[in-house]
Amino acid sequence: MAQQQVVGWEPPRIASERSALGVARSILEELFGPPGQRGFAVRYWDGSEERPAQPAAWTLVLRRPGALRRMLWPPTDLTLGEAYLRDDFDIEGDIVAAAGLADHLLTRLRSPRLATRLLVELRHLPQDDAPPPAPTRRFEQPWWLPRHARRRDAQAVRHHYDVGNDFYALWLDRRMVYSCAYFPTGAEDIDAAQEAKLELICRKLRLQPGERLLDIGCGWGGLIIYAAERYGVEALGITLSHQQAALARERIAQAGLEGRCRVEVCDYRELRGLRFDKVVSVGMFEHVGAAKQPIYFAKAYELTRPGGLFLNHGIVTRRWWRSEAERVGWRVLGPHTSFVQRYVFPDGELVPIGEAVQVAEAAGFEARDLENLREHYVLTLRHWVRRLEQHHDTAARLVGETTYRIWRLYMAGSAHAFQSGRIAVTQLLLSRPDATGRTHLPLTRADIYAA
Repeated sequence: MAQQQVVGWEPPRIASERSALGVARSILEELFGPPGQRGFAVRYWDGSEERPAQPAAWTLVLRRPGALRRMLWPPTDLTLGEAYLRDDFDIEGDIVAAAGLADHLLTRLRSPRLATRLLVELRHLPQDDAPPPAPTRRFEQPWWLPRHARRRDAQAVRHHYDVGNDFYALWLDRRMVYSCAYFPTGAEDIDAAQEAKLELICRKLRLQPGERLLDIGCGWGGLIIYAAERYGVEALGITLSHQQAALARERIAQAGLEGRCRVEVCDYRELRGLRFDKVVSVGMFEHVGAAKQPIYFAKAYELTRPGGLFLNHGIVTRRWWRSEAERVGWRVLGPHTSFVQRYVFPDGELVPIGEAVQVAEAAGFEARDLENLREHYVLTLRHWVRRLEQHHDTAARLVGETTYRIWRLYMAGSAHAFQSGRIAVTQLLLSRPDATGRTHLPLTRADIYAA
């Protein structure tokens, strides 16, 4: 990746370049051990390198003497992420493998003794050698609106999804499905894996010709178009993104499905007096908020006809990870110093799947099936990161280098979080039994996986 340049800016001369280099080497050895024992290589601003004994999957590139100072203090993922956005450092090679760097650092720096020693060392590095920060899409939360108020939710969602349809089209599949794909063998490309996911959802919902389908958070319309074409349903998709809705309507028209598909810009809480045979929500659950879960599942129950089904596909946290994060002070540092909250998914919240099931059943649903697709999201994100990197120059031209870096770092970090088991993605199939208690489901799940 080319180094980011700021016109008219020259880094100040460091009085003791050798001293700064020695301090940086000492800090990295303190945190990661001797160079030969590390799992990555390091290249310093003067061109010198340290390499491990075994081939390195990635290289940490320190652009300037003060980089480590701005990367490591205060020790939060936001500090580290913003140093990357400023191009204080870069990652060459496998950035998903490099994403474990943040976990290692934050774990090591829990030690007050090490943190104090590190702070003393970092103060020997310059702090005035960074270029001015580049413009970013940092989300400024409207303090006057309560968390997950409809207007604030709309602003948060548009911050994430209205980056630009052309940008997303660079690295998503041809249907532009922005959620976990499904890899039956693991060898599928992203187009085949996303189509397999759409087919899996339609089979789990047991869609039939003529049924009415609601897609809450429909994105660019990939699922409703697929369901209308392959299963003959009448589908309504809703989104809060005007850009998504515009492209979804174009694609519906191109497919000749205007009579069977439509997309509206509205909040799910605004739907009134409607009933659907099947309801689905894919990748929207993360925006709901823990406190709003009862409203979410109650509204989904209201929109599902008796005897109908609701499939909720969403990212969840692991209960053990949430407990561990709270134990080490996440409640103090978390939302306010989270890179993802500040730049990517403002107001996003993850809950354990057990809580979601409990709230869904309290709303009247019966849980019928639960599948964890965690490993599939690791594969999906690796495809997305690789495709984004392949289109680096075009992406930077469309949205700017900083936004490109936001998405590269965010998706790599997400892949690491799924791989480590901190978070998961689940498909929860819920039924609304009719007055006699019937669900109209087959006795087994064999039909879902039939050839």
